[in-house]
Amino acid sequence: QVQLQESGGGSVQSGGSLRLSCVVSEYIYKRYYIAWIRQAPGKERLNVAALASDGRTSYQASVRGRFTISQDSAKNTLYLQMNDLKPEDTAVYYCALTKGYSKNWPPPYEYTDWGQGTQVTVSS
Repeated sequence: QVQLQESGGGSVQSGGSLRLSCVVSEYIYKRYYIAWIRQAPGKERLNVAALASDGRTSYQASVRGRFTISQDSAKNTLYLQMNDLKPEDTAVYYCALTKGYSKNWPPPYEYTDWGQGTQVTVSS
């Protein structure tokens, strides 16, 4: 079973930056989607950024231009560079993986493998 482990969360002031990392034990799917998904208190999980095995990327509108998803295949590591952070970015950020059987970007509930999450807190 694949394991995902996030790191890099923390507390920053508005306008600051953080880089999240997710180490994937093994890419068990030939075609896959891997994503950063966040959940704020009292809110549903939200796809922040996603990467497909064919190199396509997708961003939630509110983070486009501020966040960048990338992957180091040699290190089996997914990254999320977050710049110009805002208080509304405060959430637990999860790394999640699923088999890529469709061209459509999966919603959060379709991801099958999840990390434990890392807290990001942005103060004003």
